[in-house]
Amino acid sequence: MPQPVKRVGNYRYRILALVFMATTINYFDRSIVGVMAPTLQTLFNWTNKDYAAIMVSFKIAYGLGLLFMGGIIDRFGTKAGYTISIAIWSLFGMLHAAVRPAFSLIGFIVARFGLGIGESGNFPAAIKTVAEWFPKKDRAFATGIFDASTSVGAILAPFIVGAIVTVDGRNWQLPFLFTGVLSALWVFLWLRTYQKPELHPKLSADELAYINSDSEEESSEKIPWIKLLPKRETWAFALTTITDGVWWFYLFWGAKFLAVQFGVDIKNIGLPFLIIFLMADAGSLLGGLASGALIKKGWSINKARKITLLVNAIIILPVAMVPVIGSKWLAVFLIGLGAAGHQSWSINSYTLVPDVFPKKATASVIGIGKMVGVAIAIVADLSLGAVLDTAGNSGYFWAFVIAGFSYISILGFVHLLMPDMTPLDDNLNHIIK
Repeated sequence: MPQPVKRVGNYRYRILALVFMATTINYFDRSIVGVMAPTLQTLFNWTNKDYAAIMVSFKIAYGLGLLFMGGIIDRFGTKAGYTISIAIWSLFGMLHAAVRPAFSLIGFIVARFGLGIGESGNFPAAIKTVAEWFPKKDRAFATGIFDASTSVGAILAPFIVGAIVTVDGRNWQLPFLFTGVLSALWVFLWLRTYQKPELHPKLSADELAYINSDSEEESSEKIPWIKLLPKRETWAFALTTITDGVWWFYLFWGAKFLAVQFGVDIKNIGLPFLIIFLMADAGSLLGGLASGALIKKGWSINKARKITLLVNAIIILPVAMVPVIGSKWLAVFLIGLGAAGHQSWSINSYTLVPDVFPKKATASVIGIGKMVGVAIAIVADLSLGAVLDTAGNSGYFWAFVIAGFSYISILGFVHLLMPDMTPLDDNLNHIIK
């Protein structure tokens, strides 16, 4: 007679729900400027180079923040680190509303810079939380769930902005104030709810055993960056983050492209963004389920993750055709397909870190890797802004070509650097089984 399946509890999903909420707030704050870009450009007489400078200020701060926020989270823990992160980004997010038209460019640059510092802590903290609360076989799915919230934030932004802000820019300040109350509520819930699993009074012994079923509990000794930088595995993950520039292109330049190519304004951007980011959500969830299902079928973590990444890279290829397509809705669909592939790629690449590194190094490695992605995205923004101002919309052609072909090229280099995905112990030596 078959034995009944033993229930181990699901408190870990309460923690995941808070990570989902934080990342939704994060992406709503991040997306507002991109949604309002055509309107703000007209309202404040920004050139494409001016707009690129505002985007670059965010990314410079984001990259600088990753230099120390991951280390702060590893040193002080996710409870304190996540709280500090969301407090900073919420303050500077609301500060956008105080910018006066006479100082709009410098004001937005300063506000975006502060926003970038705060938001740099979200993904290191979120990935570390998943590593602490989920076993390896479930991490891709858990990461897919919270990573889907990036699309939720991006979907909410155009609808809320479109309902509040007029085409000529009236009430543009209000969306920047919207997330202040949500952030305060999140901090209250997080401080009330979060503890590490081994210390949490509401976590059952069975669920704790399940969480630690395929990994060891985190030790207290910290690993400095100087020991992480020489590891090939650190740079294999860093390569996968180069594609963050593609995601940010969709997020920050997508509304501008649709406005120029198809005449989509702030009142009509909601439906195209809904389609794009719902498809992105589907990519997050299916990508996490796919690699997790392959692992449960007996595939090695190495094979399951990389085959999933390869499928993602192939799915993304058609996005290169977007600039030469005359149909708005076909273009939206292909961008959505690219966004879906990216989100699946992203959550599977994030899980490479806790798959290989000890938990106590997770946030630091995520920080190092994403800093590389930010540096590439800065170059891309500056280049695109300059080309759009000097050579017209041909810049979008090359942006989409690069977006389509970058993933499959990067995967080849990742495999060369990390062919077997052999886990590392607390001393960063390969574990030989």
